[in-house]
This record gives sequence, C-alpha cells and structure tokens, in this order.
Amino acid sequence: MEPFTKQTKEYLTINHWVSDFPQLAAGFSTKNGGFSDGDFTGLNMGFHVSDDQQAVLKNREHLAGKLDFSLSDWIGADQTHEVNVAKVTSKDGGLGALQYESSFPQTDGFYTNNQGILLTLCYADCVPLYFLHRQTKTIGLAHAGWKGTVHGIAEKMIAAFNSEGIAASEVEAVIGPSICKHCYVVDDRVVKAADRWKNDDVPAPYKEISEGQYQLDLKQLNRQIMIQSGIAEKNLVISNYCTSCNADLFYSHRRDGGKTGRMISFMGWKEE
Repeated sequence: MEPFTKQTKEYLTINHWVSDFPQLAAGFSTKNGGFSDGDFTGLNMGFHVSDDQQAVLKNREHLAGKLDFSLSDWIGADQTHEVNVAKVTSKDGGLGALQYESSFPQTDGFYTNNQGILLTLCYADCVPLYFLHRQTKTIGLAHAGWKGTVHGIAEKMIAAFNSEGIAASEVEAVIGPSICKHCYVVDDRVVKAADRWKNDDVPAPYKEISEGQYQLDLKQLNRQIMIQSGIAEKNLVISNYCTSCNADLFYSHRRDGGKTGRMISFMGWKEE
C-alpha cells in the first residue's frame, strides 16, 4: 500500500502517521505550485542550486503556510552525502531555513523529540528515510544517496534512537519517493560498495544489465539495511513513487541532466 497521499499540489503526507497523530507534519514536497523559473520552474526548495534566492525563500514561505508550520521553526542541513546525524531541539529552529549559510554543516540526518521544530532535508532522486517512535514521539529524517546508503546512514539513525533508550524493534520507518531501479543505472564501483550489505537470505538489490552496468534499487537496499539493523518488517513501508518516472510531480537530477530543483522531506510535531 502506498504510504504517501497527495494533500495539495505542493505536498504529499505519510497517511498512516498523520491520521494517527494530527499534530504531526510528515511528508514530501512536489515541484508544483511555486515561484521559481527556468530549470527550477515550480516549488524549488534548494538554496544551494543556482536558482534565485528570493524565489526559493518565497517557495519555502508558501509551503510553510500550506503546512501551518512557521518557516522560523524549520531546520535544514548542508548535505554532503555522508552519515552524520544530528540531534536537534526547538532552540535550533530557523537554522538553514531562511538561507543556506546557517544550515547544520556536513549533516545528512536529524532527530528530535521536541515539539515546534520541522526537520527538513533536500532531494532530487536520493532516498528520504523517515523514522518514528510512537511512545516517546521521537522522530528522525535521513538523506540517503548511494554513498549515504552504502555507508549506513539508516543504521546510524537507528543507533541514535538506541542511544535514547529506544529499541530498534519499536521504531517505525518509511522509505519515501526516490529514483527507482529502472531509472538508476550504476557501475561496478557502486555495486561493490553496496555488497558491504550482502545477505544470502535476500535477493541482491541490483541486476546487471550490460557489462559493468547495473540497475540498483536504493529503496530495497535501505530496507535491507534497516531490517539488518533491527527494524521489524511489519514496521517498514516503502513508497512506490519514483522521482524520475513521475515527471509531473518531482524534480529529478538524473532525468533533468543535473540542473534542476529540489524537493524536501519534512517531519515535525506542532506545538500542542
């Protein structure tokens, strides 16, 4: 079952979580409904691409209004395709929200148990990972490109939850819209790195389609890593949306030749 439901033209939500917790904002933006032009036409969320900065800020303010979550409570990261995960609090609200320079440096994952802060990360094909512990209301977001995936950012996030006294078996996870295996062809170098997680009990998450060329399923690889890290299969859901296939909804770095906008994953508890 597809976990993401389109709420407005600007964003999708994780239906089973927000239905259970109306005060939780959790979802993924689209490319539609914004103010950017040219290669970034639409709702570009990325300050770090060569879009007009005022247009990006206007896009963010527009989405903040739709989500009913003030931009001054957003938090963003300088994403470097590594596995650094930061614990944040409501006092960090606004960092990376209004300009790129204030973003958390070299960070590809956030987690918190505070209300009044919206975790956000940018994407244009990479895999958004969402984490929730219902009892403590601890939430997490991670950005998993192929480098972050094979180096285990999902495992790192689960370890961060463990450090808070939360068992992996109690954590729920959602793997969000990202490039599908049919659109994502990689070489031997990437596949060799992915083999770090090789498990004879499950099929390999890649298939050779020509000499030295493979279709890689990043969603399935992240799923495999999460399960190996202790998340129960029943607590894990994967989106069917492909950012490359669904050109009407999403920007795609591969499809658009590298010059394109960014969507965001978002997750946060509104103040009660």
